[in-house]
Amino acid sequence: MKKIFHTFVLLAATAFTNLALAADAIDLWFSPEWKAKADQAKVITSELSSKSGVQVRPRIANSYPQILDTFATGEPALVYVGSFVQAIIRARELGEGLVQAANGHEYYSGVLVYPKGEDPVAILHSNPDRVAYAVGASSGESSAKAATNGQAAIPTKNHAATSGAVKAGKAKAGVVKNWWWAGNADRFPELSMYEIPGVSEVRNPDNVLSASKGVSGDVKAKIAEAAKASKEVFGANEMTDFDPTSLDFSLSLMDRGKINPKTYNW
Repeated sequence: MKKIFHTFVLLAATAFTNLALAADAIDLWFSPEWKAKADQAKVITSELSSKSGVQVRPRIANSYPQILDTFATGEPALVYVGSFVQAIIRARELGEGLVQAANGHEYYSGVLVYPKGEDPVAILHSNPDRVAYAVGASSGESSAKAATNGQAAIPTKNHAATSGAVKAGKAKAGVVKNWWWAGNADRFPELSMYEIPGVSEVRNPDNVLSASKGVSGDVKAKIAEAAKASKEVFGANEMTDFDPTSLDFSLSLMDRGKINPKTYNW
């Protein structure tokens, strides 16, 4: 009888521990584009879990608002994303950046693409409303709006669609990510690229791991150290401490483009 009682206690304790672990699990959110990299998301969270002692689960968002809504609840959550969403998180005081993946492209800019033979400065001056941009991107929407005093008015789903709109004549010009253009310019031989003064500065931070306000200081420290010890799964040369002031430029683009990060919605 005594042995049966001890077994029951052990089973109950194990069940309670498993329940506690499940309750303490933290979701690490990835942007919708990570649906094509779901396996890498699983590897990242597995490494963070094993090296931090904190159960981290991968969650690929259906939309960016889903991530922000989660952070707004104040519940523990993590996110690995670029400067546009990070700038909103900072402006709304929903959380803080922990570490950033450094791979040589950890900062980026928005550059103007336009039909070869035309004048990019004249386009920005005479047809600011005919500029296309990827929605919800510092290298798209923020840069395009900043370059046109908020008048750019042709939203697209991504940089390829932006370039396609210019190629098809649906837009006079478009703003795309500098690194994206470097790898895709050959797809659009009809277009040229122009760096917009004061806008096309490689100062928008990418690939930042942040924690919501609901994550304790102890857990944030464990996650940050685990990330630094897992640079390979992030595809980084190094995971560095994140400087929140590096978002100042991204926020300034929003301000110049009449985008309010506290009320913005997709």
